[in-house]
Amino acid sequence: MARDDGKAAAARRPRAETPRGFRDYFGAEVAARKAMLDAIAAVYHRHGFEPLETPAVETVEALGKFLPDVDRPNEGVFAWQDDDRDWLALRYDLTAPLARVAAQYRADLPSPYRRYAMGPVWRNEKPGPGRFRQFYQCDADTVGAPSVAADAEICAMLAEALEAAGIARGDYRVRVNNRKVLNGAMEAAGLFDPAEPDRLAPERGIVLRAIDKLDRLGEEGVRALLGEGRRDESGDFTKGAGLSAAQADVVLAFLAAKRADGPATLARLAEVVGGSAIGAEGVAELETVAALLDAQGVGPDRAEIDPAVVRGLGYYTGPVYEAALTFEIADEQGRPRQFGSVAGGGRYDDLVKRFTGQSVPATGVSIGVDRLLAALAARGRAPAAGTMGPVVVTVMDRDRMADCFAMAAELRAAGIRAEVYLGNPRNFGNQLKYADRRGAPAAIIEGSDEAARGVVQVKDLRLGAQIAAGASLEAWKARPAQAEVPRAGLVAAVRAILDRG
Repeated sequence: MARDDGKAAAARRPRAETPRGFRDYFGAEVAARKAMLDAIAAVYHRHGFEPLETPAVETVEALGKFLPDVDRPNEGVFAWQDDDRDWLALRYDLTAPLARVAAQYRADLPSPYRRYAMGPVWRNEKPGPGRFRQFYQCDADTVGAPSVAADAEICAMLAEALEAAGIARGDYRVRVNNRKVLNGAMEAAGLFDPAEPDRLAPERGIVLRAIDKLDRLGEEGVRALLGEGRRDESGDFTKGAGLSAAQADVVLAFLAAKRADGPATLARLAEVVGGSAIGAEGVAELETVAALLDAQGVGPDRAEIDPAVVRGLGYYTGPVYEAALTFEIADEQGRPRQFGSVAGGGRYDDLVKRFTGQSVPATGVSIGVDRLLAALAARGRAPAAGTMGPVVVTVMDRDRMADCFAMAAELRAAGIRAEVYLGNPRNFGNQLKYADRRGAPAAIIEGSDEAARGVVQVKDLRLGAQIAAGASLEAWKARPAQAEVPRAGLVAAVRAILDRG
């Protein structure tokens, strides 16, 4: 008998799995993220920054093509052609949409315009351990301020935001450099010509991405990427910049210019850039940033000049910076390693110019939200997420559901999180198991007998768990896990349980 392909197709079920490179976030994770972002937003707000939300989708033309993963389709973005034949894409960061906003509303926005934005971004890159195609960013930018004073303000604010989120002073450094200094070093290496700044741009892009991996690959790995290329442990080959050994030496000398303190580092950078005018300009800007950071109380224990910071994206034009965590964690093999960077940014004076034809100065920073949350967890400083479950009002009789909802509403009106059990009420044990899985601090029980007497049973679920884990008899007698209280005293009884913690 012939197979009915229509029925076979209808019988096939979709696979219940997340797409490769994506993940799901559940209650505690979402709450922890919100708590951390709220703390950071409070810092940005104190500094005079305003919130901005933009669509997840932009035109490909508006986004531009700045992602380093050029081997992926559409140069690393998720893009598709709309019905009107316009190409659209999911935003890959929060900076490119800001450039579009600054150009579109330039007549209405104050100048300078300070904004912060928080939300998911998408990158069509090869996923790996801890590397996802969708992740959260938290940005703060100033558009319209040409002075590097704006960069110094962003760096100081970044340090304050990290501490507000829970990263202790001493556990991080805001590392600052300047793309102009790097261009000066590249000019000395024959890779940059101020008269033709676009010439050799692809080669410089490979150099930028190579030296941005110094912490991970070390000098030997970077030297390979500056030369012919490098093959990683999986066998994948990354094409190099094709520099000669002498050219690679100049670039690596730039990376090794850091000295014991800021003034000594700046002096060494001045030597490395030699007679390059743009390199000297970059060194002078770094001197200004260092002085302004000091004026804001951000000393070398919080921020430092570091030539190894280059940032991989191609649109940076001046100061660049990143926040690196200084403590060690264990990798997948149990070996100690530095946690690494959780935030980065810099000056991008030419990004808005793509829309207006006129140079519009801008600078900003982006915090990697998931990495910062992982760092807090590694230090045992996860943000207070408010993840306690709701008080669960159990249901003893379907006919009395209205009374159950009335109790839940009364608790919520008092500011207490509460819900009514909506499963099958026949098995009371299942209701308590549900409350445990929800992390409920208490359960409310009111059967027909309790209702007739005007009382309710309030069960302290956290104390019950402690007793089950072996609390002493004296502790159990002093504080019983379940108490009968007058119906009018429901809110007070529950609040007492919550206050005891």
